[in-house]
Amino acid sequence: MARKTGSHSEITGPRIRAAAQQLFARHGFAAVSMRQIAAAVGVQAGALYLYTSDKEALLFDLLKTHMEDLLAAWAQAPRGDTPLEALEHFVRFHIRFNLERAEAVFLSYMELRNLGPENFARIEALRRSYENELELILKAGQADGSLSLPDTKLATLAIIAMLTGVNTWFREGGRLDRPTVEGIYWDMVRKAAGA
Repeated sequence: MARKTGSHSEITGPRIRAAAQQLFARHGFAAVSMRQIAAAVGVQAGALYLYTSDKEALLFDLLKTHMEDLLAAWAQAPRGDTPLEALEHFVRFHIRFNLERAEAVFLSYMELRNLGPENFARIEALRRSYENELELILKAGQADGSLSLPDTKLATLAIIAMLTGVNTWFREGGRLDRPTVEGIYWDMVRKAAGA
């Protein structure tokens, strides 16, 4: 099926993803129809299928893009010279990156269950790649004696859950600003990691 004359895939495709992300985050994946997404973008429902095969594929694309962006940004982030510096950079990076993407983070945690087994496994593999980045830092800290943890895998999951939790309560203009929150969370992680 060809696009209509005057349509712009480089504009419409991102608008569809943005509308789907907003609607899924606000109402939940199951409650949102392709018609609602189309209406939010201002296109006919059938036009969505020029950009995605179905609603699950659209959700998968959103989750995959978020995880790939997260991994790419971390790959470019400063690390410091020691495991303790790398851990601090990770804490601050994770909070900063995710606060800018609250809807994507919400979907990544709340709507993952709506993926079929193959898509679920692909997103889980990307998540494990990110978790492994933190676990490598923790293992390096154990090896040089700067960190003391009984189980680096468990600590990895606990730290990521704690850091991601900032998205559930932080509001811009609230009692604490972002740098203060980063500093407090870094102090908590540092102590939890036995530094």
